[in-house]
Amino acid sequence: MKIGDLIQSGDFKGEKHVPVIEAPEKVKAGELFFAKVSVGKEIPHPNKQEHHIAWIQLFFKPNDSKFVVEVAKFDYAAHADSMTETPGPAVAEPASCVSMKLAKSGTLIAQSYCNIHGLWETSWEIAVE
Repeated sequence: MKIGDLIQSGDFKGEKHVPVIEAPEKVKAGELFFAKVSVGKEIPHPNKQEHHIAWIQLFFKPNDSKFVVEVAKFDYAAHADSMTETPGPAVAEPASCVSMKLAKSGTLIAQSYCNIHGLWETSWEIAVE
């Protein structure tokens, strides 16, 4: 078995676990832009101690390469954790932004991990002019 066999995907509009990538469709080579990754854009994902998104990871695969480059990893550690029955003082929502530059066209790939429902993945094509 390979880990890739266990990664799930779907349409974020109908599935709350699918990561969403918000980035331009085209950028200029070497020009700074923002890419946002999140889970729960259309359907909110619970962020409780017992059910939460633990992390989102963003990769870039250039069209002319066999390999991916890790761009960023975002860990979400506060899920209303508490030693009592009442919710704790902080909740980290699974949404983050990275400022980045690209030299080549390719694909942004985001993976997210739900502590109950496992690994999820999505991608976004981006052209470099």
